[in-house]
Amino acid sequence: MLTVTLPPHIRENEGTARVMGCVLLPLLCVVALSTYYYGPRVVIITAISVLSCVISEWLYQRLTMKKCTVGDLSAVVTGTLLACTLPPSIPVWMPIVGGVFAIVAVKQVFGGIGRNFMNPALAARAFMMLSWPASFTTWPPVHTRLSLFRSMPDLITSATPLASLKAGEQPAEDLLQLFIGERAGSIGETAAVILIAGGLLLLVTRVITWHVPAAYIGTVAAIALIFPRVSYMPLGTYVLTEIMSGGALLGAIYMATDYSTSPVHPVGKIIFGVGCGALTMFMRYKGSGPESVCFAILVMNCFTWMIDRATAPVRLRDNWTKIKAKFARKGAAR
Repeated sequence: MLTVTLPPHIRENEGTARVMGCVLLPLLCVVALSTYYYGPRVVIITAISVLSCVISEWLYQRLTMKKCTVGDLSAVVTGTLLACTLPPSIPVWMPIVGGVFAIVAVKQVFGGIGRNFMNPALAARAFMMLSWPASFTTWPPVHTRLSLFRSMPDLITSATPLASLKAGEQPAEDLLQLFIGERAGSIGETAAVILIAGGLLLLVTRVITWHVPAAYIGTVAAIALIFPRVSYMPLGTYVLTEIMSGGALLGAIYMATDYSTSPVHPVGKIIFGVGCGALTMFMRYKGSGPESVCFAILVMNCFTWMIDRATAPVRLRDNWTKIKAKFARKGAAR
């Protein structure tokens, strides 16, 4: 009998733990570089976020008497991704709340890995942004030594490159500084070079395909090329600044490619990536805040089922039509 299971579907002998391990490796390199820029508080934030996710998953599955899946490393990846989306100066108790929300409210309530319709880390980030917006407006300059645990209300902040673009100004950082991550931003936004290298690793190991990242970044580049916000910047410099600023690379490579929340068919992946890129730029240009990757991907997550339905292979669509007709006949017989 043919058994049909929920994603992720991997055509290899290795399991989910191997896939998660491949995703985790470049993320840990990003965390390590961010630790160099901001000090050991980054490690504290990441460790708290990971522990919150792992303990939440273990405790929920124990209480509901479900099979424990902590060993597949998916909760570790969710915790690391969540930490990568947070400012390094965020209060240390907030990743605990975010981890619980990501695992319980977004992942486990819907049945666990493969059944969530939204990216858990991004949903948790959106929840935290809406609940405590002030904590997401503080961006310490690089090489600022932050306190390990203490909140820092008097911390000096600096403008992120996206905030400068939002104000119609050229960012103070040049392209090299953006490439190596020497600018203010979230923990995971610091190093374009590591994010890109990690993306190539995931492509070579066939953990992800090129469709979503290429469509996402290509759309961001195309819109930036056609509608530049800073007229006196060289066009090529402006386009690269838009791509390497904020969370576009982190979102396109590591979050929009999530198996559970992105389309299955290659054409659907391209549509999904174009939608993420277009929404990211639309909200960057017209939104109240400078960054928009989080909400752009979450909105497209809601349309994944519709994209899958429209781009399903012909044989599957035919079967779907037959299944619907069969159920319609049964309904008429009653």
